[in-house]
Amino acid sequence: MTAWIRRWWSAGIPAVGAVALIATWGQKLPGVLVVLVGLVLVGVVLAAVHHAEVVAHRVGEPFGSLLLAVAVTVIEVGLIITLMVSGGGKDTSTLARDTVFAAVMITVNGIAGLAVLLGSLRFRLPRFNSEGAGAALAVVAALATLTLVLPAFTTSRPGPQFSPSQLGFAAVASLILYVAFVLTQTVGHRDFFLPVSASGKSIQPDDEEDHVAPPSGRAAAISGGLLVVSLVAVVGLAKTVSPAIEAGVAAAGIPSSFVGVVIALLVLLPEGLAASRAALRERMQTSLNLAYGSAMASIGLTIPAIAIASIWLPGPLTLGLGSTQIVLLVLTVLVGILTVMPGRVTRLQGVLHLILLAAFVFLAINP
Repeated sequence: MTAWIRRWWSAGIPAVGAVALIATWGQKLPGVLVVLVGLVLVGVVLAAVHHAEVVAHRVGEPFGSLLLAVAVTVIEVGLIITLMVSGGGKDTSTLARDTVFAAVMITVNGIAGLAVLLGSLRFRLPRFNSEGAGAALAVVAALATLTLVLPAFTTSRPGPQFSPSQLGFAAVASLILYVAFVLTQTVGHRDFFLPVSASGKSIQPDDEEDHVAPPSGRAAAISGGLLVVSLVAVVGLAKTVSPAIEAGVAAAGIPSSFVGVVIALLVLLPEGLAASRAALRERMQTSLNLAYGSAMASIGLTIPAIAIASIWLPGPLTLGLGSTQIVLLVLTVLVGILTVMPGRVTRLQGVLHLILLAAFVFLAINP
């Protein structure tokens, strides 16, 4: 009976989320329905985590982490473009920048910080491969600087904007960096991104302590399809409840850009939960793969897609960060470097990253 309930839950919740998305799309929801849709959203997030872990178990690391990061980012790009097209004009000119920056801060400080804290509380000094984590963080820092910091200092266009040629270069450079990293992660130096044992040795897929047999190809394919449905439902339902969130934000006197932070938190919940669960199984490398891989994909895939879409999107495209945001980004990178260098983490580092996330959220509310 328990297995049957689990199968129904894992398949039924994504279906419920899809039905709720279709039924509520474009509708203005009353308060009660907003709460119900919110509950469905949480259930779909949990289902997405389950199916992501099934697929990850089948394909092994680091492919599983890469799959979830890319899947969420592809849908995130679709959401940004949809909102920019529907909103149009100057009001959406900073949407891509705000969403990408929020994703970077949430993944590098929030997801990684929570995983570090949970892992160190349970295993005291969890280990990971500093070469893999350091390489990932370096690419994140380079991508963020090229696409989000430089526009604030270029002079070809007034304001923090790239000229068309500069935007094209940033898009191509971002894509090349992302592809180069993926090839390094999956082909060139795959061992750098595998979980590490307490002795510091990389754990191969066949060396897992629990020796749980991977799911069949059919089961993994079904979970892959349900994962896509779940992710679409997560993003779509987040967009559906965003007017209610926006109204609440406005009523509280908070800047409207904070709505993007709330939606980013909802969209990244599957990766956050997956990273936390991996940390609690002493798979800190998997957690960092998810955190840094998500940040990398959010920039390396989003910016090229937005650059292409900007040909027909209405209004300007503002990518340059403000001075406060640049300070937070620099501090995040510096702290991240000190976190990954030793190849092991303590609870202090987890708390430090979470405080940086709290600073980002606080300053987004009270700039």
